[in-house]
Amino acid sequence: MAWLQLKASIAPEQAEWLEELLLAEGASAITLQDAHDEPVFEPDRGTTPLWRETVLTGLYDDLNDVEVMIERVQRAWAQQLPDEPTPQIEYELLADRDWEREWMDGFEPLRMGERLWIVPSWHAAPDPQAVNLLLDPGLAFGTGTHPTTALCLGWLDAQDLDQRQILDYGCGSGILAIAALKLGADTAVGVDIDPQALQASRDNAERNGIDESRLILDYPERLGQGRFDVVVANILAGPLIKLAAAIAGRVAPGGRLALSGILAAQAESVLDAYRDQDMVMDEPQEKEGWMLLTGHRRD
Repeated sequence: MAWLQLKASIAPEQAEWLEELLLAEGASAITLQDAHDEPVFEPDRGTTPLWRETVLTGLYDDLNDVEVMIERVQRAWAQQLPDEPTPQIEYELLADRDWEREWMDGFEPLRMGERLWIVPSWHAAPDPQAVNLLLDPGLAFGTGTHPTTALCLGWLDAQDLDQRQILDYGCGSGILAIAALKLGADTAVGVDIDPQALQASRDNAERNGIDESRLILDYPERLGQGRFDVVVANILAGPLIKLAAAIAGRVAPGGRLALSGILAAQAESVLDAYRDQDMVMDEPQEKEGWMLLTGHRRD
């Protein structure tokens, strides 16, 4: 079946209006993209990050009277936003393709360090004897494709985790905690403020055959008083600084710490916050403008 695609460039703050109009015309899917591929950096507290121009795309399975439909959308726009320029909407027909298969074919297993592979569920493991973590790309909360996650996974792969206890602070998909367990850790705790992230972590642990007794998932305020041999936190620089005492305080004497989600320009501020918590910090590692900060607590 062929598809009809409508596309318009629009100011980000107006995208919701056009999205509603296209949905009202029966769009099967709506996507929003940055027109200039600009990075969205960590916003100030209470603000929303926006790029300068949004490309909004609507996908339809009805190919009839497209010009009439565009005219209806533009008239409705003029009625609702009479002081704003009417968006110019372009359209094209897309040939019948197996979109799901093409999406799946775009992802291959990813090697992280010497032992660890991230393997999509539809792929055979390249090395059955390696440590293979089953996780599907494209899902929310972290899948190993982002440099921050890749940095953390590579670091975990290089550690001696045998019989260690792990804390994943801001666990998201659970990828770091699950990887640590598959790399030899005894137990792991994952905490996150988002209940959907906790559910994603549970689902991924089950997919990877992790016994529920080895991975405890909960909210940060219910963490208790324990300390851990290894603490990882892949969140953002602002929360890492704000939570420095809480996160560093979970590192046992002699324990290791890894922090990511940090842009190069933010690294020194994060390092200072953790040095203030009596952590000995290493030289940062960088990947595509993102930093991994590691350190340890003295025995």
